[in-house]
Amino acid sequence: MRTTGLALLLLTCCGTAQAAAPASPSICASPAQAVREQGYVPINGIEQWITVTGAACGNPVILFIHGGPGNALSPFADAIYAGWQQNYTLVQWDQRGAGMTYAKQRPTDDVPLTVEQMRDDGIAVARYLRQHLGKDKVILMGSSWGSILGVHMAKARPDLFHAYIGTAQVVNARDNEAGMYRQVLALAQAAGDTPTLDKLAALGPPPWTDPRNFGILRRFDRKYEGLATDAPPKHWWQPAPFYATPQALADAEAADDYSYIQFIGMRGDGMFSGVNLPALGTRFDLPVFFIMGEADLLTSPAIARTYFDSITAPVKSFTLVKRAGHDPNQAVLDAQWTVLRDKVAPLTDH
Repeated sequence: MRTTGLALLLLTCCGTAQAAAPASPSICASPAQAVREQGYVPINGIEQWITVTGAACGNPVILFIHGGPGNALSPFADAIYAGWQQNYTLVQWDQRGAGMTYAKQRPTDDVPLTVEQMRDDGIAVARYLRQHLGKDKVILMGSSWGSILGVHMAKARPDLFHAYIGTAQVVNARDNEAGMYRQVLALAQAAGDTPTLDKLAALGPPPWTDPRNFGILRRFDRKYEGLATDAPPKHWWQPAPFYATPQALADAEAADDYSYIQFIGMRGDGMFSGVNLPALGTRFDLPVFFIMGEADLLTSPAIARTYFDSITAPVKSFTLVKRAGHDPNQAVLDAQWTVLRDKVAPLTDH
């Protein structure tokens, strides 16, 4: 295999790094060629970290849009999705302000992130992948924060994607935040959980101007989701050795802190406050599939269902996953695989 001139460090099947070579239309010389690479690609003015892993270039490509923002999936991708690599080429992208991208160029706190800027980054990544891997389209998968970017990307450039798969789909900042508060409050009342009720009363219902409040509510949310869901395998969340050095872990923590403030804002005025996906229009010019955990308190399946019912798309489906919440577990992974196999695969066979 070769690297391209776009600053990607290509790792051969034997794990040996090769020197950079001139750019070419595609690194895939044949459909049977395996690909495993990681490195920085110039995306809209900065170097952004991308990994590409798959057993055969002929397989469809999945572009994952991670959550957070700031919670890069790259350190955990092999542990979670290794079983998919025989059938798909998997692409992880550390977004602006996240993971290895943040480590390469740390923005100062006064440098804002915007949904529109990151949407355009994602579109640039998808365009790069089409050329780099010799594909007409890729499959777009977004989860949580990534579902916000995913919808923005799908609406802006449906021609780049076979389909959009949204897991833990966000719909509207105020509705989702208020819905989480109401549901956690109801569960705490039903459980007679006085300590949690006292803290919820101290918070009061959203919207808030204190950036800490969302994080406080999220802790209670996770507590009650944990009682109604099956935990994922522990090894999923052990970072791969490359991402587990002291420096890499420190960079990841700093990226999380930076992105959280950009997301929430110092007075509740961050990126999240302006999220209202129905306002983008309810027509999608590509297939759309939602996968929601039944016990998800942060991104309510009821709110997602109302949005889903309002949209038009060439093909669409809604999957409700039992014993699953906002964060992925094996049941969510199984549901994603089923949608890929039964709904998306026929769209890529042409």
